[in-house]
Amino acid sequence: MKKVILIAVLSVFVLGCKSKSATNTRLDSKTQVAMKGNWTISAVTYPSSDVIKVTSFDLADSKCFIGSSWKFISNNNKGSLVLNNASCTAYSTPITWFINKEGQFVLKVLDETKAKKIKEGYVLGVSNLTENSFQLVDKINIGGKVTDVVYQFQRQ
Repeated sequence: MKKVILIAVLSVFVLGCKSKSATNTRLDSKTQVAMKGNWTISAVTYPSSDVIKVTSFDLADSKCFIGSSWKFISNNNKGSLVLNNASCTAYSTPITWFINKEGQFVLKVLDETKAKKIKEGYVLGVSNLTENSFQLVDKINIGGKVTDVVYQFQRQ
């Protein structure tokens, strides 16, 4: 009997202490509501951007995101992104997104897959949020050094 109780207590402890990834935690609804609407990326910047190419969100060269259209719907955490830069291949996809309790932007690119089946996403920092603009900051590794890729959003 003591072993059963001990196993039950340990099970509760282990399950209760299970770590949560940034893509599984939710939700800063105040920031989400501020980001609701239609946006365009006006600039993508990072050190040595004239020499080094960065593939953003495993989709395209980061410069292809300049001029892209993003739609964020805050009440159901859905939206879309459309790459429409004339120098790049056109691309459109539904997305799901949210701002987690740590204030990070969590993005999942859906394509043909339902959001609940996608276990991984992209976690970016949010900065300089105003009524008409904000920045998403992705931390990437370039040559062993962590570098910020900054996506500048403007309200449409």
